[in-house]
Amino acid sequence: MAVSYLDYTSPSVQFTFDLSKNQFFRKDSRNYINMLSIGQLNTLGNVSLLDIFLSKTNVVEPHIHQNATELVYCIAGSAVVSLVNPFTKKLLNFPIEPGQVANVPQGWWHYEVATADDTHLLAIFDAPVPEFIGGSDLLRLTPANILAHTYCLDEEKVKEAFAPLQETVFIGPPADCKSDRAPAVSAHPARGPASLVGAASPAYPAGPTGSAFPAYPAWSAAAPGYPIYPSMPASFPPSASTYPAGPARTAAAPAYPAYSAAAVYPHGVPHP
Repeated sequence: MAVSYLDYTSPSVQFTFDLSKNQFFRKDSRNYINMLSIGQLNTLGNVSLLDIFLSKTNVVEPHIHQNATELVYCIAGSAVVSLVNPFTKKLLNFPIEPGQVANVPQGWWHYEVATADDTHLLAIFDAPVPEFIGGSDLLRLTPANILAHTYCLDEEKVKEAFAPLQETVFIGPPADCKSDRAPAVSAHPARGPASLVGAASPAYPAGPTGSAFPAYPAWSAAAPGYPIYPSMPASFPPSASTYPAGPARTAAAPAYPAYSAAAVYPHGVPHP
């Protein structure tokens, strides 16, 4: 549960809200989404929802919620909730009817397809504001040359296929789509699918050769001219000739003056 520091004595505290007054997206009178978040109801904790209305074959476009898990509850009609499990690398499809739910973990790629008219879904999130990244945005905002180069596609056909995507779709197909195919096989662009099967691979520029790289001097086995240092003596200890001769040492010790008691005690040797 979220910790709230809201002043519940304030006259601005909100305990109720009419979702019909906050329409998140509208395709037409039968396909639209209303939203409730902490922006509309400030006493909410970590919860928010989307109230989704769909006619048959309409799709809440492939998307992710990067900040929340989504629990989809079917109120009326029927739908298929599809998601990609990133761990098993498999697409999973869950048909739901009134009273049934499907759960989408946070950040997983998913979409919902209505399989009956007047379908009503409630998408519940464990976050105060549901965040949304749509597939239409990923496709239209990623440069065609990057998609073509990365996946070895025909760049012109990629541009043609995604040209109709000028804004976030949310509920597809768009109202102005000319395709009459079923969602399971139809392409999103209004002009129909641009098949990439068998398309020739794009020609990539050759890498630089010859003078394109700086020329470095040829390698030579001869080492560069480093200073020459004297060689080490062949044996240890080295011969006397290796080092300069020091002064000769004599066996005779230096002469010191003879001891004289008179010199030390001029008035005679003291007696105890």
